[in-house]
Amino acid sequence: MTTKGTTAVSESDQETPNYGPVIRQRRKSLGMTLEEVAKATNLTIGFLSQVERGISSPSLSSFQRIAGALQTSLEQLIKVPEPYSEYVSKDERQTYVLGKSKRLYEKLGPGFPGALTYPCIIHRPPGHVSEHMQHDGEVFCYLLSGRLEYHLGDKVFIMTAGDCIHHDTSKPHYSVVLGDEESEELWVSSTPIKHSGA
Repeated sequence: MTTKGTTAVSESDQETPNYGPVIRQRRKSLGMTLEEVAKATNLTIGFLSQVERGISSPSLSSFQRIAGALQTSLEQLIKVPEPYSEYVSKDERQTYVLGKSKRLYEKLGPGFPGALTYPCIIHRPPGHVSEHMQHDGEVFCYLLSGRLEYHLGDKVFIMTAGDCIHHDTSKPHYSVVLGDEESEELWVSSTPIKHSGA
């Protein structure tokens, strides 16, 4: 993985924050129950409880849905500045590290009101198994490097660098990083959850 300016740092050097207490505080300040958040995000109450207690870490997609259900954005929830510009240079990309496996996410665009897609690059360590997901929307993944075992419904695809997949996310899906190298994945996903409020 190439380090980009002063914004991105290597996974081994960057500490992994626990956002569980922040999510719990936001939920309680809105007077919402775990059941209400689960219904709004299509995530289970058990999983959300584990996220709040720091036992599990959501994928970026699920984190966005949680933020949307809590009437905010991911950036506002974790207190990351949101400067807006149509153009973002490679040295000014925002990055996030999520989970104990220290998945590194590079945000490729700042987004704007009414935006329908969310592009990012994800760096995942060898052996990482993604969250099992099924929700409204669609997703496109282009594998830049590494190998993935991609499960989509009852099908399994072995992806190598240059392969891509584009599908309806209402189908159950998850993936596994194969081999002893990290994967570098370009993702473009839809954002059906509205990020309203502050």
